[in-house]
Amino acid sequence: MTNLSFFLLFFILLISHTNAGFNVVDYGATPDGETDSSGPFLRTWAAACAAFGQSNIVVPKGRFYVSMGAFHGPCNSSSVNVHVFGSIVGHAVPQKTQTWLVFRYVDGLSIQRGAIDGHGGEIWGCKLERNKDECPTGLTTLSINHCKNVLVNGLTFINSQLFHIAIFASEFVTIQNVKIFAPEDSPNTDGIHVGMSNGITITNSYIKTGDDCISLGPGSTDVLIDRVYCGPGHGISIGSLAERSHENAGVRNVTVKRVVIAGTDNGFRIKTFARDSEAFVDQVSFRHAVMRNVSNPIIIDQKYCSSKENCPQGDSGVKITNVKFENIRGTSATPVAIKVDCSATNPCTGIKLKDVDLKYRDQIAKSFCRNAKGSLSGFVSPPIDCF
Repeated sequence: MTNLSFFLLFFILLISHTNAGFNVVDYGATPDGETDSSGPFLRTWAAACAAFGQSNIVVPKGRFYVSMGAFHGPCNSSSVNVHVFGSIVGHAVPQKTQTWLVFRYVDGLSIQRGAIDGHGGEIWGCKLERNKDECPTGLTTLSINHCKNVLVNGLTFINSQLFHIAIFASEFVTIQNVKIFAPEDSPNTDGIHVGMSNGITITNSYIKTGDDCISLGPGSTDVLIDRVYCGPGHGISIGSLAERSHENAGVRNVTVKRVVIAGTDNGFRIKTFARDSEAFVDQVSFRHAVMRNVSNPIIIDQKYCSSKENCPQGDSGVKITNVKFENIRGTSATPVAIKVDCSATNPCTGIKLKDVDLKYRDQIAKSFCRNAKGSLSGFVSPPIDCF
């Protein structure tokens, strides 16, 4: 073999080795929407994860029923790119676990295009018609756990049984150009939930659910939410903090901007339970937003309780500081457009409102404020008397 021939062969092998392609059909997946393709999907992942260089997994056109998928790293691949051209569908009756498609311990992951259908209708129906304790909890559609450098781009999520996307103990995760749909009365179907994670970006997305469009739980830091449409649902929430005793993780450095929130229970919400805690909310900015017929456009609630029974009766120990609301306009569906109800023993401090204009049925709306210190600048309506 000549030196040139050897070089060309080596170059071809190098390309195939560093940019490997893996099609789930080649590993036995069936695009009929009925045959369980969990095994083929897992085998495809194992091969892609074991390869060196960059791996590309292809889910071609068609409906692929996957009953359960746990995709684990760490991988030899520098990155694994999952390209979904068809749709992945789940089962109406879930297993005992609470996650359906979960990625763990992966550094360098992208999931792009396609649709993921959680088939949540049967679970919601049970919860709405019977005692929730009699019903399956349901499954979170996509979980990103203990991962790093993740991109979720261009996917459509439909009818999750529980959360549509959950990010936990991960860093540098970008969610962009996603669409999330679930009926307004579907319980616990948060669009995107973040917890114990940092460096999270959510942008250019459209979220219509029965619960929070986006919820930031304990341990969420360095979060950017930009250009998101939310509604219906429960709005964009920070919390619930201090839900469990001795839960002390806080939320810090969050920016929410250029969003539209329409027909929701809440707009921008911070919620904490009224129990002792060392948790905190600090350095949060909500700005450049439009509210359309939102029941509680701006709300800080330190007496939050998710049920009517066994609610804590003390004062919240969660410290809320340096929260800014700027350039927020639109309409409230209730007379009280701004509610700031803070802890008596740990008053909210550094709450700033600038250029806020919220109306109730073309009238001046009202505000409620307790145990809070802050400042107003520019035009603020409704006025707040405790600042």
